[in-house]
Amino acid sequence: MNIRQYIPAGILVAVVVAFQLAVVLTGQDYLLTQLTMSAYYALVIIGLSVLMGYAGQISIGHAAFFAIGGYTAAVLTTGAFRLSPWLSLAVAVAITVVIAFLIGIPILKLKGHYLAMATLSFGVIVYRIVLGTGVFGEADGISDVPGFTLLPGLTVTGGAASRVENYYIAWFLVTLAIILLINLINSRVGRALRSIHGSEEAANAMGVNTAGYKLAIFVLSAVFAAVGGVFLTHYTGGIGPSEAGVMKSVRYVAIVAVGGMANIWGALVMGIVLNYLSLRGYFGTYDDIFFGAILIIIMLFYPDGILQRKTLDDLRSLARSLVARIRGRR
Repeated sequence: MNIRQYIPAGILVAVVVAFQLAVVLTGQDYLLTQLTMSAYYALVIIGLSVLMGYAGQISIGHAAFFAIGGYTAAVLTTGAFRLSPWLSLAVAVAITVVIAFLIGIPILKLKGHYLAMATLSFGVIVYRIVLGTGVFGEADGISDVPGFTLLPGLTVTGGAASRVENYYIAWFLVTLAIILLINLINSRVGRALRSIHGSEEAANAMGVNTAGYKLAIFVLSAVFAAVGGVFLTHYTGGIGPSEAGVMKSVRYVAIVAVGGMANIWGALVMGIVLNYLSLRGYFGTYDDIFFGAILIIIMLFYPDGILQRKTLDDLRSLARSLVARIRGRR
């Protein structure tokens, strides 16, 4: 086993702990609420990063899977059902797997913008269903979702009293997801995915089951999104149709593009930064416009993402040349 590949995960844990101590000591532990929510959104982003960056499959419908997880948990733990959160989580994952499998078989035969349009259409369908169906609360969504008791005394729920423990729960899940994806990327499956991204025809010629791998990673990324939806719904105590909106999916794609298509750490960092800023209201009413503009700019000028090594080297060279010109004028 290569220990070096887990060093970034260890650094992530250290940063999470250090930040929590810093915000509590400065009396600003309310910031942990936004960071906890950002962590659950990050589960969608890192799963999408693997799908886009390694398998080369773009999806503008992952907000739908997030909503499927969240709404399933909300419906099954409230109203007439009142099931255990653990059972509702299992049902949410099972439903997500089935749906992702059934829609993945036909749409993953498409490529490029045709695939993007197909996943976008799926997202619109899910959005219209949750918006117009009574059991899902229609435009009001579902509220009064109970907390998720993981262990006695350890519950995923909102409120000032549980900010610190919920912060650690969320980041524990993100760390587990990162470790799982690190192992996946550095395995035979990861090499197969990279070969598909490089040239699907060549990978087929070498005996790689391209259809099977693309479907499997699509389902896995959908499960990541659904799990994030389940836990965020229990944490906030409700979910609304905006979580299934098209612009949510555009946001996830934009964040992955900024961080780098095949860069899980870049996607995670940019996911936390941009989601945190959005949750804090820094973009105001221009939130959707901001993420849409980011996606356009990145696709035009930095298609590999701004946190990729090549792009960072280009930016350093540009900065050096600008400094040299300024000095020359002086």
